[in-house]
Amino acid sequence: MRRGPSAFNIASVALGLAFLYAPIVILVLYSFNASRLVTVWAGFSTRWYVALFQDRQMLDAVWVTLRVGVISATIATVLGVLAAIALTRSRSRGRMVLAGGVYATLVMPEVILGLSLLLLFVAAGLPRGFWTVTLSHATLTLAYATVVVQARLQSFDRSLEEAAQDLGCPPWKAFALVTLPGIAPAVAAAWMLAFTLSLDDLVVASFTSGPGATTLPMRLYSQVRLGVNPEINAVSTLLIGLVATGVIAVYLIQQRRRPSP
Repeated sequence: MRRGPSAFNIASVALGLAFLYAPIVILVLYSFNASRLVTVWAGFSTRWYVALFQDRQMLDAVWVTLRVGVISATIATVLGVLAAIALTRSRSRGRMVLAGGVYATLVMPEVILGLSLLLLFVAAGLPRGFWTVTLSHATLTLAYATVVVQARLQSFDRSLEEAAQDLGCPPWKAFALVTLPGIAPAVAAAWMLAFTLSLDDLVVASFTSGPGATTLPMRLYSQVRLGVNPEINAVSTLLIGLVATGVIAVYLIQQRRRPSP
């Protein structure tokens, strides 16, 4: 006879969830606070959302962040798929070198990565701006995209792709028509993870950004140093909603593609 979870287990889970999500819930609630003081509740109001959409500098930072996130996540996902194919199917000696190079960013401190990229851009004569931040974020998130796609490729049945080749498909076409649709949920999850990491980054962007390329985390950090403005709660709530929507969308895609028992 199976017993249900004990009171201790339920309390442990509840405390863990509260520790993780209570600050987020408080932030969302206080984004609708009418008071300018973030610690004093003065009634429900959407004034800070109105103020947010009238703040040109904040909106510019949001726009730069979204553009950087979409482009860098796309670059990282495409390169991550190619790297995952090489790591999964190649048996050459260079495979370990490639794996070490790709996974180095997983353990490398972001300060070191940001400084290294800054020195690279200076040596190459590239002016710091939008594209240097985008390339830096693609470098930062490449390893994460590779890990997600590689895990799916390792469990993918290659006999389906081989059967397509036996029927006359070139290797690239067999991959595009058979393998890629099969690993599409992992590719979508890799893109979403890379996009979320790009939205969250502050350290690397601080090293590689320039005039006109201030990201939202940099903007928020500069404002928080002068005092917490309730407008920050509003923009943070919108970002939470954006990321949550993306995660739910990826989950629904995976559920639809999962074969029924």
